Amino acid sequence: MIISVVTPIHGEGTAFLTEAYASLVAQTLPAGWSWEWCIQEDGREVQAAAHLPTDDPRIRISASRQGGPHVARTLAFARSSGQYVKNLDSDDQLAPGALARDIAVLEAHPAVGWTTSRVLDLLEDGAVRSFEHSDPEPGILPQGSAYGFWIQHRRPQIHPATLCVRRPLLALLGGWMALPASGDTGLLLGLDALSSGWFIGDVGLLYRKHDGQITAHPDHRAGPEWEARMSLIQEHAEALRAWSARMPQ
Repeated sequence: MIISVVTPIHGEGTAFLTEAYASLVAQTLPAGWSWEWCIQEDGREVQAAAHLPTDDPRIRISASRQGGPHVARTLAFARSSGQYVKNLDSDDQLAPGALARDIAVLEAHPAVGWTTSRVLDLLEDGAVRSFEHSDPEPGILPQGSAYGFWIQHRRPQIHPATLCVRRPLLALLGGWMALPASGDTGLLLGLDALSSGWFIGDVGLLYRKHDGQITAHPDHRAGPEWEARMSLIQEHAEALRAWSARMPQ
């Protein structure tokens, strides 16, 4: 059985790729499980392979026309084969045991469609600090609860960079929303509209903070682009919530 880890990467992201790989190699999985790493180069000149070993068959690299990280994630998903699909950005690191905890929850709880986990920010000097938002209680995230928080605060309470999703549910949503940013928030709210999730209280991700990341761009949190992104994310989530409410229970 396979858990697929999907990673979009552009030119600047290769600087951290070896550390992301090291965090994957350090994962210990349940008996009978393995991982594959589907890396999607966002553009033709990224050359991710130059930063990774050539003798690990679990690494699968492909390139596509530049479309942004969320398009690249979706194309990586298209090439994957695992029954569970885990996001890992090229500049982040999985915490020890993260994949095993995702698998354990999804295997034990068939009604749960997706998981997220606690995050620590990884600063440029190597120090870590707690994610700036307060986490929910570990355990079930009832269907619709992520939307309820987001609609009040216009930010998710749980970190969408930690998502691990059942393959059919991710396919139903068509992967990540094709936005220049916040496509993972759009996916999170889409998942929340269709299925309950699960918050894992252990740290699952070291989220690197640096000047080159998309979330550091001035358009990320304000302005016409932000307003358009938020409007579409809300419309998408509300349409899915309305559709789900009409389905027989």
